[in-house]
Amino acid sequence: MKFNYQARDEKGETQTGVIDASSREAALQLLGRRSMYVTLLEEAGEAPWYSKRIALFEHVSFKEVVTFSRQIAIMFKSQVSLVESLHVISQQSANPAFKEKILKMSEMVEGGAAFSRVLSEYPQVFSSFYVNMVKSGEVSGKLAEVLDKLADHMEREYGLISKIKGALVYPIFVVVLAIGVLFLMVFFVVPKLTEVLKESGQELPAITRGVIAFTAFLQSWGWLLLLFMIALGIVWARWARTQEGKAAIGKLLLRIPLVSPFLKMVYLSRFAENLATLIAGGIPIIQSLEISASIVGNSVYEHIIEESKEAISHGTQISGTFQRYPKEFPPLFTQMLDVGERAGNMEETLLAVARFYQQEVDRTVDSLLSILEPALLIVLGLGVGFLMAAVVLPLYQIGTT
Repeated sequence: MKFNYQARDEKGETQTGVIDASSREAALQLLGRRSMYVTLLEEAGEAPWYSKRIALFEHVSFKEVVTFSRQIAIMFKSQVSLVESLHVISQQSANPAFKEKILKMSEMVEGGAAFSRVLSEYPQVFSSFYVNMVKSGEVSGKLAEVLDKLADHMEREYGLISKIKGALVYPIFVVVLAIGVLFLMVFFVVPKLTEVLKESGQELPAITRGVIAFTAFLQSWGWLLLLFMIALGIVWARWARTQEGKAAIGKLLLRIPLVSPFLKMVYLSRFAENLATLIAGGIPIIQSLEISASIVGNSVYEHIIEESKEAISHGTQISGTFQRYPKEFPPLFTQMLDVGERAGNMEETLLAVARFYQQEVDRTVDSLLSILEPALLIVLGLGVGFLMAAVVLPLYQIGTT
């Protein structure tokens, strides 16, 4: 049940808000534990439609989860109670949806629920990897240490994602600019040019006739083409969520020239990083592999990791399974993993492998950007030159005659 409350804190300042509790008495107890003097408490009714937040805009970004992880790790390591830490972090959150979730988490922890149990209530925000790491810290009594390692891992993962997203900014900008130029030419420049050329009676160059025909097609049937593309996108998105779609897309991504080597490094880095963090958190190896498989991001790698999990249950080493798939797991990876298994220091070995592939990803992204930027400029220049030729040539012919 939700209750609207108005209360005064220790400083005498008035605070209002909404609290979740099983009963009125439970709500009073929760507020009393915060050292708040309740002046008004009433059951919350259904909010009017205009005051409700749109669920589409209540997304919690990965960056916010990373910031939350570092803040909770620092405060808990400084011996600030978990309830107070959550309450302070909620006040600093600029996202209303995330702020409300953190407040509810604080109330549940204050009510006696385990932190991992509370996190599991929000699977769209905190993954199974995150929940299991926290749970291992609670069981081992090393929650502060686990939270610190978890924050380090989240920051490294965010750095990798940011690097890849940053590399896509420039190509997307160029594509959007090209679409904008095409739109202006189709609906503003070419129609006016067509009228002028028809009045001149001159025979048009082939390039100009082609542009005029393409423009006429888009003006007449562009809406149908747009609807087809939207429908195709919806069908593709639904198919990609199925098991068959995930498997087909996973295989396709690993076969695309130039792209597949880069993606393999990303998958290997992510797998090694996640597995090392889970092992460091004290989670059993089979469970660690199961969690890592679910978040590696490719169905092919997920299947291989699941196979290695089954092999371990029969007494086989992880590296033995990966050696059967040299295209997905290069010899360097399997040999390093084999050394780590034999020496009993898989955590350090996996972290070293993860750092190696992260550096390779950084170098590859930098190399691709150095090639992609001039290549896109050349393509854009050729496109603009083609359109200019289609416009200027007939006007030049009219001027000379």
